[in-house]
Amino acid sequence: MPAEDSTGALDPARRSPNLLRIVEALRAHGTVSRAEIARETGLSRSTVSTLVAELMEAGLVVERGERGGGGAGRPPVMIALDSSAGVAIGIDFAHMSVRVAIADLASRVLGETERELDVDHGAIEALDAAAEIVDELLGEAGVERERVLGAGMGLAGPIDHARGRVHPSAILPSWVGVEAQAEMEARLGVPVRLENDANLGALAEAAFGAGRGAATFIYLMMSGGIGAGMFLGGRLFRGATGMAGELGHTFVEDNGPLCRCGNRGCLETLVAGPALAELVSRSRGEVVSIPEMVQLALDGDVGARRVIADAGRVTGRAVAALCNQLNPERIIVGGHLGLAGDILLDPLRESVGRYAIPAAADAVEVCRGVLDDRAEVLGALALVINQADPIFSLPFATPPVGAGAP
Repeated sequence: MPAEDSTGALDPARRSPNLLRIVEALRAHGTVSRAEIARETGLSRSTVSTLVAELMEAGLVVERGERGGGGAGRPPVMIALDSSAGVAIGIDFAHMSVRVAIADLASRVLGETERELDVDHGAIEALDAAAEIVDELLGEAGVERERVLGAGMGLAGPIDHARGRVHPSAILPSWVGVEAQAEMEARLGVPVRLENDANLGALAEAAFGAGRGAATFIYLMMSGGIGAGMFLGGRLFRGATGMAGELGHTFVEDNGPLCRCGNRGCLETLVAGPALAELVSRSRGEVVSIPEMVQLALDGDVGARRVIADAGRVTGRAVAALCNQLNPERIIVGGHLGLAGDILLDPLRESVGRYAIPAAADAVEVCRGVLDDRAEVLGALALVINQADPIFSLPFATPPVGAGAP
């Protein structure tokens, strides 16, 4: 009988590479037979049967009945990960909205919604709104609070991981001094993990999307702000104090616009969504939102296309410097502006090719993320599911429902 702790989880001493290979096969194929797992993993059928029994005893795997067919003999019994073993919450605080999702351990999104609000200047209101949305989603999905394993939470600013809060700065003024992680834990009654939003986007693309198979890549989030999630050597890189990846606050222009960080001429003041939408709004004589601007560009509007293309060129210079320093395999562009596709990416590629060292420029692929503006909330879910139990620590094999095709 497998050793268990008080929660029924497998004893860490019993978690073997072979056990993880079986979990990976179940993630990849959903419902399969023991024989199919043996063929895929190369393990003997007896080993597979023993390890599957351990997983079932721990409540992580269930039988799904028999597969029909015209072959001789008894149909094989099918097994699958038990998605009811727990539920994760993902919360993404963007600058002007909060998005919340809940998912089971098989990464199926059970509910998701987004609400517009001023996150930067209303920390307590944003925390309250997120907790309210969580209650609504759990109720709509019929999920008992006891099944919630934890929550992942993303903020659009530098994170002090030791204290579970935002580093003091002018970037998120109302969050300074707020113990964000503890505040959300008090509201939800479950453990919460706090992370920078661009890092969550990188985690999601590594698990579900355009980062799969790449050990070194940079996730460039271009939305209400500009951030970079760095996935180096197969791991997130946060820097010494969590400040790595603040690409939006790279200096690019003398006497440029005043940035919310307190400096002038930051990259973000020139290429972030609000700055671009303001330019298009002025040219059209009407207020245009970031999504509307992107759609205008996709529909062929000359002004919107020019504004987004110029942003790609300017951003490409900063990205070229990252290529020289880190030599990534891929630059994955996500966020609302990433939806513009090659209108943004072609000029960005051109700048990388021009300003990066040729060997670094030749080695990098610049592509669009496949998770779009959902990457951060999906990364928050992955943060919880990957840490819920070490048995679930492998990269996901398939995208969560609704995440889009890879």
